[in-house]
Parts: sequence; C-alpha cells; structure tokens
Amino acid sequence: MQTTDVKPMYPGVYPPPKPDDDDPSRHVRDALNPLLGFDLEIHQIPLDQLLPSKKVPDGVMSTRKYKQAVSSINEIGLIEPLSVIHPDPAKSEYLLLDGNIRVLALKELGFHEAPCLLAKDDETYTYNHRLNRLSTIQEHYMIRRAIDRGVSKDRLARAFNVNLSSINRRINLLEGICPQAIELLKDKQFTPDLSRVLRNMKAARQVEAVELMIASNTITRAHAEALLKATPPEQRTDVKPSEKANKTAPIEQIVKLEREMSQVQTRYQGAEQNYGSDLLNLTAAKGYLTKLLD
Repeated sequence: MQTTDVKPMYPGVYPPPKPDDDDPSRHVRDALNPLLGFDLEIHQIPLDQLLPSKKVPDGVMSTRKYKQAVSSINEIGLIEPLSVIHPDPAKSEYLLLDGNIRVLALKELGFHEAPCLLAKDDETYTYNHRLNRLSTIQEHYMIRRAIDRGVSKDRLARAFNVNLSSINRRINLLEGICPQAIELLKDKQFTPDLSRVLRNMKAARQVEAVELMIASNTITRAHAEALLKATPPEQRTDVKPSEKANKTAPIEQIVKLEREMSQVQTRYQGAEQNYGSDLLNLTAAKGYLTKLLD
C-alpha cells in the first residue's frame, strides 16, 4: 500500500507481465525477480516521509564530504537514488537505509522529494561494504572526458567543491608519467602531487619508485620525495648537466642509498609473504598464553 504522495519516476518502463505474454525475456525476468534486492521502478518520495536509520554525527554539515555532496547536487543533481524500505505498509513513512548525508543536502538546497529505490531487505551494511571507490586515474579520465564533451572547468570545480587549480592538476595528472607506471597506479588512490614528484624521474626510475611504494603500501608524496632524493642524477629529469657533475662526487653515498633501498624492498616483500603465517602463529600463541595465565 503506497500513499498518493509516492509516485514512480518513469511509469510504464517496467510493466507487469500479462498472463498471455509470449515474450521469451519474460521467463528471464520472472527468474531474476526473486533475486533482486530492489524493485525495478524508481519512486519519488517526499523527504518528510523518510525516517533516518541511524543518527548523523554532530558536525557532519561542516565536513568536506558534506559540502561536496551539496555542491554536486546543486550543480548536476542527485546521481545515485536513495535506498529505502517500507517496513509498515499501513503507514506512509519509509526507513532510509542509505543516503542520510544526501537527504540533509537535499533539504538544505530546498528539495521536497527525492528519487528512491525500494529495497526488499532491511539491510544497511551492504551498501558501503560493496562500494568501489573511484581510483585517482579513473577520476582523471572521467574529468578529461567531461571536458572533451564541453563541460567547463569552472562547472567541474563547483561540482567537486574545489578550486580551479585543483581541477587543472587532475587534468594534467598523467603528463610526463610513463605508461608502465600508469598501469601500476591505475587502481590506486594517491594525491595529484605524487605525479609532480614522479615527473622529476626518468621512465625506468618511475617504474621502480612506484613498485617500491606499492610494495610498502605507502603511495604518498613524502615517500616519492624520499625516493627522488635517493635517485642518481643520471636518472633524474630535474638536474641540469652542470649540476650533475657536482652531484656525482659522493658516489659512495649514492651506492649506499641504492643498496639500502634494495634491502628495504626485499624486506617488504618478505614480510608481505610471511604476514599470514606469522599472524596465525601469533594468534595461536596469544590464545595459549591467555589460557595459561587464566
């Protein structure tokens, strides 16, 4: 039972099957329907009929995430519908499963209703658990494609709630980065400042530096700058020929740094391979010592 305030956004897109329907795809729909977590139809539900499923932390409206949500909705609209469930068909209220911050943003912008997906299960854990974050390189490709299609940089800056220089850094993210390093970083999260440091290295050294950062699971600008300082002058692009002659004198220090970095990489790889067995042994030892002390 639905109230008159709740209406489908696209009525007729998913019509109910007729008894004499001979469409072969009907059997596929009928087989998949019990497995779907949501109704296929998207509904417009008034915001005053949505009940939060959890308490929003204090001060959330001053966070960067909330301000980005407000800017994005104000500039391009709500992209992802809210997830709700109708726990009691006799009442008009809907329980909000996912989208508490988006509801606050919609209310701040003066919206009175929002598109919602009607869930079949009262489940709030799955949404964020199954969320795939957009990698930095994927975000770069998305911004470049938007610009190629005529979206202005100013509008992108307003949608992301960042300044124009930040958009320019994301647009030029991969300039001067070799394809092998891009392939290694394609599913990683890092700041645009990392690319600025990697541009000061030649292609072979870029790949080596990225492999070291991935092995240690610290893909940060500080780590990249440390690797840049340990890079020989002949593998750097920011050292002029006159400066190279002056910096090749302490060759012993450079050899020592290279040896230490190679040892660090070997230790990281060894620790990564033995992590599972070491953790299991420590857990068993902890349980034994706990029983022994009790």
